[in-house]
Amino acid sequence: MNSDDEWREDVVAMIPALRAFAWSLSHNGSDADDLVQDTLIKAWSNREKFEPGTNLRAWLFTILRNTYYTQVIRRRREVRDETGEYANSMRTPATQDWSVAMRALQTALAQLPDEHREALVLVGAAGLSYEEAAEICGCALGTIKSRVNRARARLLKIMDAEDASDVMALEPAEATRA
Repeated sequence: MNSDDEWREDVVAMIPALRAFAWSLSHNGSDADDLVQDTLIKAWSNREKFEPGTNLRAWLFTILRNTYYTQVIRRRREVRDETGEYANSMRTPATQDWSVAMRALQTALAQLPDEHREALVLVGAAGLSYEEAAEICGCALGTIKSRVNRARARLLKIMDAEDASDVMALEPAEATRA
């Protein structure tokens, strides 16, 4: 008989003791059987790491105990959800409405005359004051105010909105038409 056969016989002889120990940890026959099976698989896969002449029982019990605690830690992070109730409660609101509205806004901005779009972006998006925008554009303060006002009005008309709050409240179908 070769050493693998002897080792296997020694391990098989330990199964009742392993099962008793597994049951003492899990208090469930099915879980104990699974734990013993996992232990045997790990032991067989790592049999070359076992040093002959050392305590096989202690080695197997250590594998079983470590496997049990690994499973306990893993189960703490898992949520039992056989009915799918918990998974159904984990919904994220749709984000595509926002991106559709943004695309519609970009399309509408592209339809504005360059000087109106520039003024609106500087004041509305970049947050610059009218004075700063006028300086950047090289025009009078009144001209910038006029351009921003006209750009806002034209943008609302293009997007078929009453006021700015309506732009982001557009339904996806309305936003794609705009």
